[in-house]
Amino acid sequence: MRIIDNIIKGLNDICAVWRDEMKSVLRDEGVLIFFVLVPLAYPLLYSWIYNNETVREVPVVVVDQSNSVESRQFVRMADASPDVCVAYRAGSIDEARRIIALGDANGIYVIPSDFGLRVNRGEQTAVAVYCDMSLMLTYKAIFQTATAVTSSMNADIQIRLSGNTTARQDEITTSPLSFDEVTLFNPTSGYGSFILPAVLMLIIQQTLVLGIGLSAGTRREGRAVLPSGRAYEGSCRIVLGKSLCYFMIYAVVAAYLTLIVPMLFSFTSLPNPWSLAWLMLPYILAAIFFGITVSSIVRYRENVILLVVFMSVPLLFVSGVSWPQSNIPKVWECISWIFPSTFGIRAYVRLNTMGASLSDVLVEYRALCIQVVAYFILACVVCRHRYRSCSTS
Repeated sequence: MRIIDNIIKGLNDICAVWRDEMKSVLRDEGVLIFFVLVPLAYPLLYSWIYNNETVREVPVVVVDQSNSVESRQFVRMADASPDVCVAYRAGSIDEARRIIALGDANGIYVIPSDFGLRVNRGEQTAVAVYCDMSLMLTYKAIFQTATAVTSSMNADIQIRLSGNTTARQDEITTSPLSFDEVTLFNPTSGYGSFILPAVLMLIIQQTLVLGIGLSAGTRREGRAVLPSGRAYEGSCRIVLGKSLCYFMIYAVVAAYLTLIVPMLFSFTSLPNPWSLAWLMLPYILAAIFFGITVSSIVRYRENVILLVVFMSVPLLFVSGVSWPQSNIPKVWECISWIFPSTFGIRAYVRLNTMGASLSDVLVEYRALCIQVVAYFILACVVCRHRYRSCSTS
């Protein structure tokens, strides 16, 4: 009977902590912003910005020193492409550089003076391409357009010189070895489909840590005491009660971020709902327990904002999405294992973008389960130390 009484009392304490923590969350405007407003609004803004997926009509400057039929053909074909717009024509490279410096264009095509002469002689010539490397998407558009135009012109020259009599002969001459280009997992080659899944998973962790840390900072500043002034027995009950509150909120938030947002903006989304649900369970729990653990070092409400904002970009890099995982230094790879977002992002990208199953991400799934256990223990230790300090002060 005593065991049953202890179980009932434990469940009552957990429910009481859950109720009081839910009241505390609903009364704190700062926590509500990070738990509700930011997860709802920020992904929409981010997705809307990248909804076009690719960069089109990148302005370039043309320095045509040849002014020949062939050079004008190159300029017309480049301007007719969807990715590049010939916005300016300059008389010299120095003039083109000044246009680039003003930010009015992102690249330069320089056609040499002997361009047409060498083409008509059957000699090799070249077009110089200068790109602004501050944004890789514009560089890609400018360089690939130049490559495509020169390839098309090369084919026309080959046909003219070959003396073929049939279209099939022309096809074999220009393309003796044909190939089919198939873009795997990202058919549009869009930046949004590439980066958005990682950002959505990072938002779940970062907003959770922000909200939990903000709540902890509020209590440390003396703006709030343990809800209802009630003494709870056992730090595990406190952690479980708080976690139940946060999990109920983020179960809905996570479903919105991982299912609804990609669907609204037609980004690549191939997850199996059951596999995704099983993945999100340990990920949300690991992020919650991680947030409770981190909250132990938060003394003021503002500190958690500085800490989380500072860590957001590095966490995106070490996740292996924006930079290849194989090229991440081992030291940073080991540091990345501390954060649930590292394994959560890798697993979700494979489920969502590559159509993988849960068995394909077992390494990441097991790592998240280990983090759940480890951070739960740390969270209990943190809460025990905190409330002991509060009771003695």
